[in-house]
Amino acid sequence: MKIIVAGATGFIGQPLVHELTRSGNEVVVLTRGDSGAGPADTRAIHWDARTASGPWASELRGADAIVNLAGANIGAKRWTESRKRELESSRIEATGAIVSAIDVLEAADRPKVLVNASGIDYYGDRGDEVITEDSTQGAGFLAQLCGRWEAAALDAEPLGVRVALMRTGVVLGKGSMALSRLALPFKLFAGGPLGSGKQWFPWIHLQDCIGLYQLAIENQAARGPINGVAPDVRREKDVASEIGRVLGRPSWAPAPAFALHLVLGELAHLVLDGRRAEPAKALALGYQFAYPLLPEALSDALA
Repeated sequence: MKIIVAGATGFIGQPLVHELTRSGNEVVVLTRGDSGAGPADTRAIHWDARTASGPWASELRGADAIVNLAGANIGAKRWTESRKRELESSRIEATGAIVSAIDVLEAADRPKVLVNASGIDYYGDRGDEVITEDSTQGAGFLAQLCGRWEAAALDAEPLGVRVALMRTGVVLGKGSMALSRLALPFKLFAGGPLGSGKQWFPWIHLQDCIGLYQLAIENQAARGPINGVAPDVRREKDVASEIGRVLGRPSWAPAPAFALHLVLGELAHLVLDGRRAEPAKALALGYQFAYPLLPEALSDALA
């Protein structure tokens, strides 16, 4: 298969590209850097993630799939108003450019599937409610951002392109920025639950995140939203306890919600909001998780 990947240099993009090439696929990477600067065994084409024309757009003709991971890192900086605009534009403009480039192609030349990144944050803060792909959109900045992002991708459906939306939880794996930040207080003997610790913590191991992207590319029944989470969803206090166990550190020092809001501002919602999300569609499609349980996933990621 010929697969186009935007956002191939990120935490998910790099191992995904590696797996796709290892499986014998032709992978073309869209990069905002120099052409030819992509991962090994790929072709890299420059794009600006905004304009729906140029050599990169020509690569879409006859491609089998497009994977869109493009977007500024959600947790890298405080959510100032300008940062919020950057988070939105980096996702929605890039997705719109891809769909517009597909639109100008003849129907027979269009890619078969667009697998577009999204977040489990689509559902907002939902307390103890069990969340599946049929659950409604929630409230809050991230929920609205994910909704607009997904809507931009779904514009490809009237063009005859199957669209899969990967609503991913916290990805656990070696090199995970989110996990490194969660683990740091434990390494300093100051770890514990975040906020009340009662909020649900949807997570997925990196290997399974990559596996679900591959499933979405290859399985024609995979369309619409797919919750990229493991079956063993836990409350945050349980996650803190498991991190402490794996690192051999205490997990008794909670971080109060008011302190997290003081330090992180609105960004604190990333760790204080909870979603009891289930991978209903992934399981229905027959996906078998390599890391279905949190202890094994954390042991591998923090090894």
